[in-house]
Amino acid sequence: MPEIPSWAWIVWGSVSLGSFAVLETVALANKRDGDTLSENLRRWLGIHPSRPARRFAVPAFVVGLAIFVVWFVPHIVLNIWPGNR
Repeated sequence: MPEIPSWAWIVWGSVSLGSFAVLETVALANKRDGDTLSENLRRWLGIHPSRPARRFAVPAFVVGLAIFVVWFVPHIVLNIWPGNR
């Protein structure tokens, strides 16, 4: 399999962060309720408005985020865990 060049990751990261910045800026500027990422996450997780799915969705989100952080920080800082050569 061919090697992925560093510039491709830089482009991907820039496009991802740039699109987030544009969407969030538009959402904040229009001052409409429900447009920001935080407001959408709350709706998707059943937090606001409160829905029964909240009992499963919020813990699943927290566990998923915690697992990602537990993996990502040592992976980057200590260069450990799968994928390292």
